[in-house]
Amino acid sequence: MDRLFLDANVLFSAAYRPSAGLLRLWKLDDVILCSSRYALGEARANLDGEEQRSRLDKLAEAIHWFDAVHRNLPKAAFLPEKDVPVLLAAIESRATHLLTGDVRHFGPHFGKKIEGVTIMLPGEYLRQRS
Repeated sequence: MDRLFLDANVLFSAAYRPSAGLLRLWKLDDVILCSSRYALGEARANLDGEEQRSRLDKLAEAIHWFDAVHRNLPKAAFLPEKDVPVLLAAIESRATHLLTGDVRHFGPHFGKKIEGVTIMLPGEYLRQRS
């Protein structure tokens, strides 16, 4: 069973419109969805409307929440300070995958495992599941 850690941009995109393709993640039977309050707060701050925030709240009910532990970033990872809590929380959650659309910061790590967590685009994960 995969443990999927969802970055803020995945939460944002899923809540942005009612027909978002990323909602497929919530319909998968054999996965555990994980994220952090940090990522949730970032997604909420970027959503404009109350309807979108309400969708986010509903989606959040199916997520297991983890926080980053205070420790050094693994040597294999080079990330801006704002993204460090995301990776550390994904490691803390024992995620098999960190799903993120942040190509700019996480892109160099796509397809790689860092402390057991494979970093990839959510669409790529869904394509692999098809």
